[in-house]
Amino acid sequence: MITFENARVFDGVAAEPLDGATVVIEGGTIKEVSDRRRGGSGERIDLAGRTLMPGLIDLHTHPWISELNLGRVSRQRTEYLSVYAAGWMRRALDRGFTTIRDAGGTDPSFALAIEKGFIPAPRLFPSGRMMSQTGGHTDWREANEADRGVGNAMDDGMTRFTAVVDGPDAMRHAVREELRRGATQIKLMLSGGVASPTDPLERVQFSDEEIRVAVEEVTRRGTYCFAHCIPLNSIQKALEMGIRTIEHGIFIDDQTARAVAGSADTYVVPTLAVTSAFSRQGRALGLPEASLEKLGGVHDVAMGSLEIMKRAGVKMGYGTDLLGPLEDQQLIEFELRADVLSAHEILVSATSLAAEILGQNGRLGVVAPGAVADLIVVDGDPLANVRIMNQGGRNIPMIMQAGVFHRREH
Repeated sequence: MITFENARVFDGVAAEPLDGATVVIEGGTIKEVSDRRRGGSGERIDLAGRTLMPGLIDLHTHPWISELNLGRVSRQRTEYLSVYAAGWMRRALDRGFTTIRDAGGTDPSFALAIEKGFIPAPRLFPSGRMMSQTGGHTDWREANEADRGVGNAMDDGMTRFTAVVDGPDAMRHAVREELRRGATQIKLMLSGGVASPTDPLERVQFSDEEIRVAVEEVTRRGTYCFAHCIPLNSIQKALEMGIRTIEHGIFIDDQTARAVAGSADTYVVPTLAVTSAFSRQGRALGLPEASLEKLGGVHDVAMGSLEIMKRAGVKMGYGTDLLGPLEDQQLIEFELRADVLSAHEILVSATSLAAEILGQNGRLGVVAPGAVADLIVVDGDPLANVRIMNQGGRNIPMIMQAGVFHRREH
């Protein structure tokens, strides 16, 4: 049993912290949260007024994508990428992320390796291969590139990350296959994107019937689809077709934001970190010229979309979408959102609301009896100044996952 005493607790929900609190951990679970000291056995840790809060949750990650040039990534060997991903996972945990959702490309067997304790890592919700139409956002072949045998995983490394599917039957088979392998949700590419070479940013991808089949299959399995959506028409299509989580949502408008907010089971995961990083560092880090041309003023539009969604009351989770060498900026999302959202709104997006999106209400993302003891201790008060979260994890002296310390400095 471990008892944290004299803690300033942000429980993942309340706008006001609980000062002088006691939190009792037993068997990997939070047993008690109290506003008074208590007796009992086990180890006692005086936090001296530091903030105790739920471990962070990043809903949009790509641990296996080792660099910004996706064509090159698809040609790298699995042995290299698996070691890269193991390091990525360790560093994310060091930054206080005790749970992540893979936004596509991570084989579910990697989650099994984490569960078995092979590597220190956040709890992983894997999506398996991303669903893309031919020429879609995760069809990474250049326009003048020779055929790479997309139908044969032995011949083409891209199929490690992407299921290129055309037609309802192909979609049904691909979704069922990823669910069979252990994917906990399915990612669809509903529009063009910045990082892919041949798909126009503003175009909707997949037919209605293809999307409908995917949603039907995941619903039957008790899970959900989430979708890459940049332009307004793709956001509207996702809402119409029953997509649970809209990723990015950059070109959303007021009317659509109000419609999303009015849907009880629809969320948006903005990813300001990646648009900011691409704008500042994309060329230097090898983002292809075709991708650089798509960027334009996308980051400024993304910041504007945050204001639109705040006004409408859209439920927004925390996501970063940082590829390769940009991953060390995983906490910058706190600072970028602080220009528009309150500290409480941002912290909720990375804790209890993120857990709600994952279907883990009351289990993850909260400091409450019965929840998993995924906890971090922060020097300072992020409810007063959320920008202090953007210190690369250096001000997080304690990180606990399922009741076990990953870091304990003082």
